[in-house]
Amino acid sequence: MIREQSYIDLHMHSRYSDDGEFTPKELVAQCRAAGIRIMSVTDHNCAKANAEAERAAAQAGIKFIPGIEIDCTYQGVDFQLLGYGIDYRDTAFTKIEEHIARQNREASYQRLRLINQLGFHVTAEELGAISAGDYWPQSWTGEKFAQILLSKPEYSDHELLKPYRPGGARSDNPYANFYWDFCAQGKPCYVKIEFSPLAEVIQIIHATGGKAVLAHPGLYFDHIHLLAEMVALGLDGIEVGSGYHTQETSAYFYQQALAHGLLVTGGSDYHGTTKPAIRLGEYVCPLPEKEIEARLEAAGLLA
Repeated sequence: MIREQSYIDLHMHSRYSDDGEFTPKELVAQCRAAGIRIMSVTDHNCAKANAEAERAAAQAGIKFIPGIEIDCTYQGVDFQLLGYGIDYRDTAFTKIEEHIARQNREASYQRLRLINQLGFHVTAEELGAISAGDYWPQSWTGEKFAQILLSKPEYSDHELLKPYRPGGARSDNPYANFYWDFCAQGKPCYVKIEFSPLAEVIQIIHATGGKAVLAHPGLYFDHIHLLAEMVALGLDGIEVGSGYHTQETSAYFYQQALAHGLLVTGGSDYHGTTKPAIRLGEYVCPLPEKEIEARLEAAGLLA
């Protein structure tokens, strides 16, 4: 898949995400080096990166849109919504963060038990060691399990891990792909966390001055029939351009955005080490970046 370089990247994660690598200031520096002129930091269920990133972006001459990525549920399906232009200081985002954090420790231990039931041996001590210093130290994600498992010599020939090793079918983003294959909803090591209802998350984003955008919709192809209902609940936009989308996928969701009158956005979903194939500003989108910028401005997201 050939990704195109854009000067707009509205989907990236800092260390305030449980799977991000860099500080907000480091992300801004990387964006400047990559020629990105419009950016947003969209951490998982946490808005704390925005203050630092906004200051650094202003100093770097980069237009900054405050953001967040919130896990939510609709019709029994887990989705992720991007909130753009939010008042990131609002206590509603602190409550969302605390709601998820309260569940993470128990969910992490359940995930550990399920991973080991696959025939592996991972310990809480190993997970604690690689999580030390993280903003979310009690969140043992599928990516962290993959990091440990793929580093163990005794599993060098394990059949379940072969797809994630160099040359394997899932080796482009091995840690993240392990998460999607084993720990995502419907997979053998999935642990349910009580996310807020989608309608409630849309209301929070709107109440704090933001726009609600469906993240990487290509990951939800099996449930895209729910899109019209989401729009009726107040969904404002769709992430047509994504580091995960092929040209065909992006073209399909661009048509969906047109049909429903939705804002079109684009972002790489850059994390760093956990997704090495994803690079800042690289994604496919049929809408030219100049037009994306114009629509962002029309939506009141660019000062």
